[in-house]
Amino acid sequence: MTQKIRYPKPLPAGGRIAVNAPSSGVTLDWKEFMEQAKRNVEAAGYDVQISDMVWSNVQLTSAPKEARAEEMQRLLLDPNVQAVVPVWGGEFLFEILPLLDWELLRQADPKWVLGYSDLTTFCFVYTLLTGHATAHGNNFFDLGTTPWDELTRRWVDALATPEGGQIVQHSSERYQKHWSRKLPSDPFALTEQTEWKCLGAEQQPQTAVEFSGRLLGGCWEILRSLVGTPYAPVQEFVREYCREEGVIWYLESSEINAAEMYRSLWQMKEAGWFTGAKGFLIGRARGNIDVADFSYQDALHRALGDLQVPVIYDADIGHMPPQMIFVNGAMARVSVQNGKGTVGMEYR
Repeated sequence: MTQKIRYPKPLPAGGRIAVNAPSSGVTLDWKEFMEQAKRNVEAAGYDVQISDMVWSNVQLTSAPKEARAEEMQRLLLDPNVQAVVPVWGGEFLFEILPLLDWELLRQADPKWVLGYSDLTTFCFVYTLLTGHATAHGNNFFDLGTTPWDELTRRWVDALATPEGGQIVQHSSERYQKHWSRKLPSDPFALTEQTEWKCLGAEQQPQTAVEFSGRLLGGCWEILRSLVGTPYAPVQEFVREYCREEGVIWYLESSEINAAEMYRSLWQMKEAGWFTGAKGFLIGRARGNIDVADFSYQDALHRALGDLQVPVIYDADIGHMPPQMIFVNGAMARVSVQNGKGTVGMEYR
């Protein structure tokens, strides 16, 4: 019998959001940006609790792994905390995975965790090992942008939707190509035209593409480091939770080039991760990632072309904002036509 994904209780008005740093911390250079994010979230009606650990960053981490693990587990078990939204990503969140009591977390009531980049390490593993839904989307630091654009503001809806509820998100009109925030309240510089593309059908954008399945994914240079570890039982999770519906993989990258993309996707596919995949959503790639005459699209063709499922790329996911919120474990229906995309999620 297929297991049911467990969804956290909706984030209530006045609910407490804990901001921690399970990977990298924030230097004082960014304190004003954090204060702006805190003001914005409080103005939206929430109580914000920022951990003291956030304000330290030594050798790319906010604190020793033991302290980061202890705090993350404590916040997830604290009945006075309704959601955990870490400050931002980093490099070494994987260090805390062996130090967490996963059985205790599995038995506990699920709690919303929201983030991306290195936060994929926790969100992906937490969902796989516990069956609890997690949210891939903006980190707390991103919430300093003022005002929130139409996609960024959807984090509120994603975390406030109850089990059995639905949320529909539409692709952005424009996206930000380069970092541009100079002042804490600066909005994203949404200057580039958004266009979701279907691999192999770029010349027929009017053709409608639709597919459905349960969402699973994150930052793929993080995901590849989990292949073969006990923290990523993907095939077991798919059998237990997604056997009937299959999986929509959403993937985004931070720094890897086209060759690394191909290697990463090949590794995940050969590990059996993509068995039963119903489709792929690939986020916009940062920078000039082509290697000689080997392009981003070449990497996707070589790695995923033989799976005979839709592959949508340049979607609103990840490091080039704005981005949609994708809930790991949620049922989703994706539709794309004329460069525009819609993702409907159902918490069931």
